[in-house]
Amino acid sequence: MDSRFWLWLTTAIMLIGGLAILAIGKRRTPTEELHTVLHGIVPIIAACSYFAMAIGQGDVVLPVLGAPDGTGVTRLFYYARYVDWSFTTPLLLTTLAMTAMHAGPKRPGIIVGVILADVIMIATAFFFGASEISWIKWTWFIISCVAFLGVYYVIWVSQMEANRLERDDVRSNYRRNATILSVLWFIYPIILFFAPDGLRVFSDAFSVFCIAVLDVVSKVVYGLMTTLSDTRTVDRDLAETRSTTATTRLAA
Repeated sequence: MDSRFWLWLTTAIMLIGGLAILAIGKRRTPTEELHTVLHGIVPIIAACSYFAMAIGQGDVVLPVLGAPDGTGVTRLFYYARYVDWSFTTPLLLTTLAMTAMHAGPKRPGIIVGVILADVIMIATAFFFGASEISWIKWTWFIISCVAFLGVYYVIWVSQMEANRLERDDVRSNYRRNATILSVLWFIYPIILFFAPDGLRVFSDAFSVFCIAVLDVVSKVVYGLMTTLSDTRTVDRDLAETRSTTATTRLAA
């Protein structure tokens, strides 16, 4: 299968997945509604990105790093995926922070900090992919990885600290969600490192396939799973509220 096949297939999966999340997600509380909308819009944004790449509007032809002048050896640079990630990863981090601080006080500094670190990571990864000079390319890659460590720090230190104040099911949901995203996102720079934008060990088609799989799992599969777990969390919230209300009335 060539790259365009995987791009078209992923476009369809993302669109269907986003609509499915919006359909099954509930809106009984403002927080639940926001979770549903954010998780639903993430795959739809990705679908637009993949559609652009599938029709040839989301990529440009660049010289291959280190190719002799005049050989005409080129590579496709899929800049649309970085536009996608610039929107979707901050949204995913926002929902993760909302899960971490479900009932407790929201800490704006944590949320803004992790989003800014993420934007720096994506922007510098874009410069890595677009660079045509070796030392510049790999300098951008290192900077991007350092920013990525900042994202991990907030997820596993700052937000984990806030999450300890939550009840058991919320803590469990956060640890699971943080683990899934951390593992999936760790694979992205490895793929890019060996892709045509990096060392050219992987072919274009294989790189597109790998990133498409990661995108589908982290946006559609993760979104569906998280939406369902959010529903169970709100079920318990509402049940506890009703129980408290009933107890108060009896006491009165």
